[in-house]
Amino acid sequence: MSPFDDIRDYVAIPRVISLKLSPDGSRLVSVVQALNPDGKSYGTALWATPLGGEPYRLTRSAKGETAADFTASGDLLFTSARPDPTTKDGDEEAAALWLLPASGGEARRIADRPGGIGAFRTAGGTVVFASDVLDGEEADEAERRRARKDAGISAILHESYPVRYWDHDLGPGRTRLFAGRLGPDGLEDVRDLTPDPGEALREADFTLTPDGRTVITTWRPPQPRGERRVELVAIDVESGVRRTLFSDEGHDFCGPLAVSPDGTRIACLRERLARPDLPIRMELWIGDLATGDARAYAPDLFPADVEWAPDSSAVYMAADHQGRRPIFRVPLAGGEAVRLTEDDASYLSLNATADGGSLYALRSGVALAPGPARIDVTGDVTDLPSPAPRPEAPGTLTEVTATADDGVTVRGWLVLPEGASAADPAPLLLWIHGGPVASWNDWQWRWQSWIMAAHGYAVLMPDPALSTGYGQGMIDRGWGDWGPRTMADLEVIVDAALARDDLDATRTAAMGGSFGGYMANWVAGHTDRYRAVVTHASLWHLDQFAGTTDGAMFWQREFGPPGSERYGLLSPHLALDKITTPMLVIHGDKDYRVPIGEGLRLWWDLQRTGVESKFLYFPDENHWILKPGNVVAWYETVLAFLGHHVLGEEWKRPESVA
Repeated sequence: MSPFDDIRDYVAIPRVISLKLSPDGSRLVSVVQALNPDGKSYGTALWATPLGGEPYRLTRSAKGETAADFTASGDLLFTSARPDPTTKDGDEEAAALWLLPASGGEARRIADRPGGIGAFRTAGGTVVFASDVLDGEEADEAERRRARKDAGISAILHESYPVRYWDHDLGPGRTRLFAGRLGPDGLEDVRDLTPDPGEALREADFTLTPDGRTVITTWRPPQPRGERRVELVAIDVESGVRRTLFSDEGHDFCGPLAVSPDGTRIACLRERLARPDLPIRMELWIGDLATGDARAYAPDLFPADVEWAPDSSAVYMAADHQGRRPIFRVPLAGGEAVRLTEDDASYLSLNATADGGSLYALRSGVALAPGPARIDVTGDVTDLPSPAPRPEAPGTLTEVTATADDGVTVRGWLVLPEGASAADPAPLLLWIHGGPVASWNDWQWRWQSWIMAAHGYAVLMPDPALSTGYGQGMIDRGWGDWGPRTMADLEVIVDAALARDDLDATRTAAMGGSFGGYMANWVAGHTDRYRAVVTHASLWHLDQFAGTTDGAMFWQREFGPPGSERYGLLSPHLALDKITTPMLVIHGDKDYRVPIGEGLRLWWDLQRTGVESKFLYFPDENHWILKPGNVVAWYETVLAFLGHHVLGEEWKRPESVA
């Protein structure tokens, strides 16, 4: 029996989240997420995989461990909110920095802060970490936090935008960077590198030069009218002096960040700031740390991860490409990207070996859960023992292509259930990805097509207009034309899929989340070819959405301010009177990217116009629905809804939502 048959078995599958190679190249360490004993939440632990050996668990605590990295001597640093057995001081709810000696023994806490320790980086004996800090005197911060908590105060006074992000409220603290030296008893000489950053380090990405003397970090200077712009700056660890590396009114400079081993260059992502008439563009940007001279490399590739070759002559880059995420080698001389991996896999967490002969990475794909692999510089790939089992997909994976009305090729993955044939054709589920600047090119723990395949559905996962991995032109052709252009692409690739004799054209459904939910709503208002539509975290009334989302500035760069022409052309709610297809609306109350008001208004509009519909509401979930029990409820409800409307089964309310 497959773990995809019972969603409770599926949510219990452990997941490999990250991968780090030790300095001596002898072992890999991963963060692994697994179901907690109570079955109601997930926990994390660190696992080691010796090269040539079998994985074993390194850490155990009720609070879990995350963000692992190695010091130069091979000790392992990680963050955890576990209690310190050597002291009763500190807030056990706040994550601290811990060290697990390479020589063995117990982990010990080496740094903590009243606001916890978030991301950290280490190099050259230096550790830099991010922490949330209240405005005011740092010395009495712990007391002020305790007083606020004891008084039951949750109010936050904002004076700049935004006020929340994805699923959490921002403030009252602000992110600062701290630096210290690794000593025998802990982190020594810890000092505040950014004592008054304002909101400049909110969601910052940062790294260290190999000698540990300079921090390279994203920096958000204040902007008028709620706008946002991101620069890249260098901060001297000794003096705290900050200088700007890259700043451009028309671009953001973001992670992934990587400093060359010789300490002379920085690689990052440069993102063009869009306008209604100018689409977003992302590219690999490499510059000199001393002079700031820089240029773009590997045009038309969107970097998801970067790692330098040990001789600093080239960058290895994982980038979306034709429904995969291969590794490319980008030499500084010439700059033409050369594809290294030729398989159907997607790669992340790149780690180059010191001898330059290979890389280690997480390897995954639409039909392959993430696990560690070695990639030789010749392109040969070897899967390694994984700290988490890789479930076998219950079906087969193939590709579908079609030609759109403008001559562009549209491709997608087609998941086929076992037994699909001309004699027994499978019902088809069109699953539209979110983003919209994204791609169906990897394993999805949340949007799992193989669960649907295990229950008899074929799943079409197309990459229409605005998808990454097909060049800038694919994004340009859908910019500011979300509904019509994307719909046209979906129509032709669905037609191509249904030309197969192992699919049943009379039993079809469409679904999607976020932008995919927007398109599900658009589909419902512009065709009646589907028997059911499932719309998750979806945009419905664009004028309403524009000012309530957590990132209105991004939205208005493409659509303009509320009331602009595109709102009247592209808002799904304007086709309400055309909707006749039964719809399942799904939304989480803690979704700040697509606020709950979108789901509530859609639900009311369907109710008042008599469209057959149901509303699956999650009071304590965000954009994705992540708690194990709620994931079970999500899939069981979707399967019951589709089973009733697509397969003709009797409606039975799932026990998980009864």
